[in-house]
Amino acid sequence: MKKRAFLTALATAVFAALPIGAFAQDVTLRLHQFLPAPATVPKLVLKPWADDLAQKSDGRLKIEHFDGMALGGRPPELMDQAVDGVADIIMTVVGYTPGRFPKTEVFELPFMMTDPIATSMAFMDMVETDLQAEEYKDVKVLGAWVHGPGVIHTRTGVSALEDMSGKKLRGPTRVIVDMLKELGATPVGMPLPAIPEALSKGAIDGTVIPWEVSPAIKLSELVTKHTEFSGDEALYTATIVMVMNKDAYAAMPDDLRAVLDAETGMKLSAFASQIMEDRDAPGRAIAQNLGNDITLLDATEVARWKAAAQPVIQRWIREMDDKGFDGAALIEQAKALITKHGG
Repeated sequence: MKKRAFLTALATAVFAALPIGAFAQDVTLRLHQFLPAPATVPKLVLKPWADDLAQKSDGRLKIEHFDGMALGGRPPELMDQAVDGVADIIMTVVGYTPGRFPKTEVFELPFMMTDPIATSMAFMDMVETDLQAEEYKDVKVLGAWVHGPGVIHTRTGVSALEDMSGKKLRGPTRVIVDMLKELGATPVGMPLPAIPEALSKGAIDGTVIPWEVSPAIKLSELVTKHTEFSGDEALYTATIVMVMNKDAYAAMPDDLRAVLDAETGMKLSAFASQIMEDRDAPGRAIAQNLGNDITLLDATEVARWKAAAQPVIQRWIREMDDKGFDGAALIEQAKALITKHGG
């Protein structure tokens, strides 16, 4: 009995001497996304964010990065990979799954976006108050944001609305594809990684993307004409989300979940959109340094594009109404939230 008591006392002393948290649970989460590792979002958003999580959890919360669809599948499958647990976290363009998140599309309507950071915070605001419980009920939304102003990039140039006629242009989402068609182009829907091959094979004449991501696919070496829009409203933007498998989120220890919560939501959305906006200028500079032509459409010409795009908005409102939503009210809600957050 004395020996047993001695061993028990010894074991208690050893455990007491160990650092606090020595037996605390560590968590490693797999983050899957479609962009190449050097692109802005993985390099300057996701990896610094992961480093912050590691630092603020004393190394207990780690993110394992799988860039460029390294876990397999295609970009449109990312959302289901999060739902099914193929990955713990995914980052994707919402419109890669057309029609699945109809309310989210309101932020992609033509000339809806003013300031990308305000629009991102408006998007995340709507997620927190509405969309998480409805459209995103199968996942946990960690961040929701939009990219900077969409730009038209082509081989032959667009300096007036009529120049869109017949051009085969890649569009990222259902709403933007509809907009391109209404503006006279022949739209081709495809994820961003497919653009270089489609251009090289002549499957498209150009694309719409923000300047920020153009270096990742060397776009300014593939086309030499770029069209920007004057005024406060962008031609378009695309919605982006980072979401987590609900079971993986629920399984985290409380303290690590608290760390994750503190570094996501509005904080992550504002950070990601700010970084993307900041990288527009360096992307544009590459095209300038190559001697490419950059056309800025003036206010009179932009007004023509806005008028031409109105059927897209009216069509979307009718589609939302048919789904049981008030499309016009959603537009007003989105605009009010953008204004609320400084847009």
